Amino acid sequence: MNTLKNEHPRLLLSDEQLKELKTIHEQDPLLKRIVSEVIQEGEGYIKRKPLVHKLIGPRLLSVSRECLDRVINLSLCYRLTSDKRFADAAIRDMTTVCGFPDWNPSHYLDTAEMTNAVSIGYDWLYDYMSPDQRETIKKGLIHLGLEEGVLSYTKRKSGWTRSEANWNQVCNGGMIVGALAVAESDPQYAKVILPEAVKSLPRALKSYAPDGAWMEGPGYWHYATQYTAYGLAALRSALGTDFGLTKIHGLSNAGLAPIYLVGPKGEYLGFADCHTPSYRRPMPCMFWLGQTFSDPEYVADERRVLEKARGSAEHVIWYCPEQNGHLPKRELDFYFRGSVEVVVFRSAWNDPDALFVGAKAGYNQVNHGHLDLGNFELDALGIRWATELGADDYNMPGYWSGGKGGKRWEYYRLNSFSHNVPLLNNQNQNELAKSKFLRCMNGSEPFVVMDLSEAYNESAERVHRGIRMVDGRRAVLVQDEFDLSKPTDIAWGMTTYAGIEVRQGGRVAELAQEDQKLIATALSPAGGEWFIESAHREPPEEANEGVNRLVFRLPKANGQVRIAILLSPVWPQGVTKTAELKQLVEW
Repeated sequence: MNTLKNEHPRLLLSDEQLKELKTIHEQDPLLKRIVSEVIQEGEGYIKRKPLVHKLIGPRLLSVSRECLDRVINLSLCYRLTSDKRFADAAIRDMTTVCGFPDWNPSHYLDTAEMTNAVSIGYDWLYDYMSPDQRETIKKGLIHLGLEEGVLSYTKRKSGWTRSEANWNQVCNGGMIVGALAVAESDPQYAKVILPEAVKSLPRALKSYAPDGAWMEGPGYWHYATQYTAYGLAALRSALGTDFGLTKIHGLSNAGLAPIYLVGPKGEYLGFADCHTPSYRRPMPCMFWLGQTFSDPEYVADERRVLEKARGSAEHVIWYCPEQNGHLPKRELDFYFRGSVEVVVFRSAWNDPDALFVGAKAGYNQVNHGHLDLGNFELDALGIRWATELGADDYNMPGYWSGGKGGKRWEYYRLNSFSHNVPLLNNQNQNELAKSKFLRCMNGSEPFVVMDLSEAYNESAERVHRGIRMVDGRRAVLVQDEFDLSKPTDIAWGMTTYAGIEVRQGGRVAELAQEDQKLIATALSPAGGEWFIESAHREPPEEANEGVNRLVFRLPKANGQVRIAILLSPVWPQGVTKTAELKQLVEW
């Protein structure tokens, strides 16, 4: 607190930095366009109806996020233009939410995001506001936000303070920003909140280690990393230090995840509660990561995305001009280690038709996880052929009951039946199972071999899955090996939006979508055949319209069994019809 910058604004964007941005703005077409978009959006926010304290299920979160979008945009528009209409609209919205009965602390994300919103507006518009306006907003911020934060860290010992997942960064980040906003007048909140937040954050930040991926999937990577940026950037701007938090192992690699975990058309490998289809969209935290870790690749990737998409106020705050110098060559393959392991292989960069396959291992009990160990997704010819359906409605009964026998695992999108994994005896994977990659190699035919034995321990002594690009990265071989402990019906499943036709006595399936084709061939065993099944569900679950299940069924299997499936896109140059088969230990 001895290094606190006493004057306002002190959060995220100082007046000196804003002056620099205005200078860059004159010479930088991308920044000029983003600023224009932000101001255009601000004009719309001026006309919005007042915010209302309305819960959806147990959440006020949509209102908190709307408040943040409005206030940070309107406040920035005022700082850019000196147009009082923007400031007055932001003050209107802050005054409204500070008059709410609460910010829904029972679902603390709501409180944290609202605190973040009001704190930034209070700080940025401090000199514009009248003393009465400042007092009203500060009183609401303290009573509805910071006092709840102090209770969470002290008397309540709230679970999010010990979490390793996104709640940690969001809640700590919001509280940090709030405490710093009023630290010169009401330092007692910062004196409690800042040490507790700095102690709590490493629990989650270490989850990026070692390679930057996030166990909750790409959607929550963005949420967690955005609030990491808010919190740590606020510490640096207000106090001149982040207390070493940016040095935590793995955080500097976080920007690799949204670069590598997207297919050729920009669609994410959508594991966990990812809302699919999920595409790489603008994420201002990539600029923050690029600035913080002096990484031009993060900056270049975000600028690439912004060439075709709208920017935001946060893009202006953390704006990075085009970087000079050589960018590192991107590898075709990348292996993310961590509590959830992920690997991706591709045939080329900058080719929307390229072959791409990604697969995951890990732990079925991670936050927002599904019963999907060994799941893969596959793109080729501009199509996602093997897909992930993603999350369902968070408000369904038992959605968060994810322990052994939990209601969560009755829901199709979350259990094993919707994923691109084997089913043994028509059962889910073991809800408590862990899995790991045994070997992962790149080269002309990159592959991964993973141990899924725990996931199927009721029916098998050993289950290994191998996924390999073959024929010069023109096709994908998925090979599963089972040591069965009892007679078992095996169903090898793949979820797709493609139309399917089964032919050649049930040994070959032809998938067709958008005038493109992919051939699925059962190379092994000699028995078994393809079936087409429906993914349709009744309310309250998502209906999954247009989704099919391609299932290779092998009834009454016993002993050692190998299922080898060749997935071959029909390229203009032809199709791969077979692949050499050998035991996974020989791969």
